[in-house]
Amino acid sequence: MCGIVGLFLKDKSLEPKLGELLSEMLISLTDRGPDSAGIAIYGSGREGSAKITVQSPHPERDFVGLDGALEKAIGQNVDLTVKSTHAVIEVPAAKLDAAREALTQLRPDLRIMGSGDVIEIFKEVGLPKDVVERFNLTKMTGTHGIGHTRMATESAVTTMGAHPFSTGSDECLVHNGSLSNHNNVRRELIRAGMKFETENDTEVAAAYLSHRIAGGDDLGQALEHSLDDLDGFYTFVVGTKDGFGVLRDPIACKPAVLAETDQYVAFGSEYRALANLPGIENAKVWEPEPSKVYFWEH
Repeated sequence: MCGIVGLFLKDKSLEPKLGELLSEMLISLTDRGPDSAGIAIYGSGREGSAKITVQSPHPERDFVGLDGALEKAIGQNVDLTVKSTHAVIEVPAAKLDAAREALTQLRPDLRIMGSGDVIEIFKEVGLPKDVVERFNLTKMTGTHGIGHTRMATESAVTTMGAHPFSTGSDECLVHNGSLSNHNNVRRELIRAGMKFETENDTEVAAAYLSHRIAGGDDLGQALEHSLDDLDGFYTFVVGTKDGFGVLRDPIACKPAVLAETDQYVAFGSEYRALANLPGIENAKVWEPEPSKVYFWEH
């Protein structure tokens, strides 16, 4: 039993409040998963730049001098912003792959949470309210975001085991449920060149979608294919640079509710996550159907 939230904004006037709204939604579902929590925010980016979010169990050691060392390694200026155990590193977009590779050499204990033009991912062990406060998530702005509070069943309670999982540029996924064929799918994806950091079944789902998108699918098409290739009980909420998708398995035993107004689309594992959103009293509210892909794009 985990808690999932998502918020896709149509109204630009709400963008300064994205972090505040999404954090409140996530905290309301704390009792669905007290082990760890995380949020992905799709915020602003600069032309020609990309972002890498990294995490370290020893930030006081690993983040000191990291910007200078990375600049020397890639031959370009970088900008590093530290937030507790995480840091967001802005690099020239053309140097993104080189920077990711250099980070693994410069600081072997660093773990990359995600990268892309606009995505930032923050996740840690602990209650949602503590994770929100630790990273000052209520102050973050953006166009859309997803969040997760976890009750571990398939793997250990660790930062890397927390959601969201990101396995492609500006892509991430949160998941409530359990995949029964994740080991087989993982082996197939490894043969196709995908890399994995954990044994978590959710990382397999994220990598599957990234693989499909890299092969030419849009998010909606990738989710459609997952109905054929991923077995188990699941609800997925997925983010891309411009899109936001929701999918439940054919049996749909995991709770889910969607709401839509002229200002936003919102998802919660339970309605209470949506209850304080602006204008919710006038929203179209419904339970997403089994095996039906819901997909919005800016």
